[in-house]
Amino acid sequence: MATDPTTPLYSDLAIHPGEHLAEELEARSVTQRQLAGNMGRPPQLISAIINGRKSITAETVFDLERVLDIDAQFWLNLQSRYDLTLARQRQSRRSA
Repeated sequence: MATDPTTPLYSDLAIHPGEHLAEELEARSVTQRQLAGNMGRPPQLISAIINGRKSITAETVFDLERVLDIDAQFWLNLQSRYDLTLARQRQSRRSA
């Protein structure tokens, strides 16, 4: 069966941005507690983000940018992709 070249393909794999954050911290040998302290945020927030219980907000991305020197837009894009993938999965289940 041929696919329509104008139909966009989307991944159904939802990767929370906290996974990327955890990898970044590991690569830098930085603990969650150290990151939280450098950001002026509670350690519980960083833990919740890394464990996928909280989203990365527009306010948080500026702290991540300042502390990790990774563009705020990068973090927002990760969160947006994650949110869109989850929404697409819900939509797919409703229409099935």
